[in-house]
Amino acid sequence: MSLPLIALFIAAFAFGTTEFVIAGVLPQVAEGLGVSVPSAGYLVSGYACGIAIGGPLLALATKSLPRKTLLLGLAIAFTIGQAACALAPDFTSMLLLRIAVAVAHGAYFGVAMVVAVGLVPEDKRGMAVAVILSGLTVSNVIGVPAGTAIGNIWGWRATFWVMCALGVAATCAMAALLPRTAGYQAKPAGLAREVRVLARQQVWTSLILMLMLMLGQFCLFTYITPTLLEVTGLDEDLVPWVLLLNGVGATLGVFLGGKLSDWKLMPSLITMLALQAVTLAVIYAVSPYPLPMIVAIVIWGGLNFAIGTPIQTRILAWTADASNLASSLIPSGFNVGIALAASLGAAMLNAGYGYRSLPVVGAFAMLVAVVVAVVSQLWEARSNATPPLTAPAE
Repeated sequence: MSLPLIALFIAAFAFGTTEFVIAGVLPQVAEGLGVSVPSAGYLVSGYACGIAIGGPLLALATKSLPRKTLLLGLAIAFTIGQAACALAPDFTSMLLLRIAVAVAHGAYFGVAMVVAVGLVPEDKRGMAVAVILSGLTVSNVIGVPAGTAIGNIWGWRATFWVMCALGVAATCAMAALLPRTAGYQAKPAGLAREVRVLARQQVWTSLILMLMLMLGQFCLFTYITPTLLEVTGLDEDLVPWVLLLNGVGATLGVFLGGKLSDWKLMPSLITMLALQAVTLAVIYAVSPYPLPMIVAIVIWGGLNFAIGTPIQTRILAWTADASNLASSLIPSGFNVGIALAASLGAAMLNAGYGYRSLPVVGAFAMLVAVVVAVVSQLWEARSNATPPLTAPAE
């Protein structure tokens, strides 16, 4: 792995950790800011909305800036944002600060992908993109459990101070290792074509699957710490280890999903969606029992990321002739789903449903996804359609 890619990975790891670590310290944040745990869950929703809406807008507004300059600016904004979150006096200021950091997060990943593919030969661009995306996966394996443990020992504000230090490291790494001319510019398709490809049923059905996947993951994951504490009865010190195992499952799931995508994408995807519905039902059934619950959580984490890979692969395959708009919708779509899932979970908890009810919502979402995927595959087979191979010449 080249040194510039390592620098981009460190920043991706930092952004991924600050997005997801809030789930690990949610009860402490709620207590420290004087709000309920369901209300604190809106810190997840707000962050996701910042990525989904603000990120693309910021990337569009800054498209004339040199890519290295922009990446450094985004890393500096991240670093300042973590320090401000550590000092946040109340919930409102914390929410606004999280949204501001999320805007930088959304812009970072779009720009980092462009820079990464420009740093390597054409036949290694997929690996370069994988390095950036692995920052998110590794953040679940290392960053979230470590941040949760730090919060349990020294308080949740210490978690954000450590994130601030990580931001300094990422900024220094990119300043030192990224070439000044970093940034690959591909010839874009026309806006009309970019919009037309979104009408392909394989694209919009995949976006529906993405939404269902996020409901299956984040209705529960947003409140995973209080669920493990109050329903499963785990000691607080064990929660980071469960999150670590969940992250290990997620990392294995990324590779599994990639292999299955290259083998038989739709049959594999449908099978995994059905298995995830079963897994969430099992989580509901075994949630009061620590050992079976931990095993189910690990399998659930692996399937979440295994399913996400073929969904993204399918979108990119069916928009290969005009991928700019569609590819920008992938992170936005995921984060809209995260925001809806966290908000739905908060609404259920505020309505009096317990933490144990959250995986039931996910199970139903996965069943809807199975139906959508089966219908989409049958529709595709009947039309004899094939994915476009490449972008046509302008």
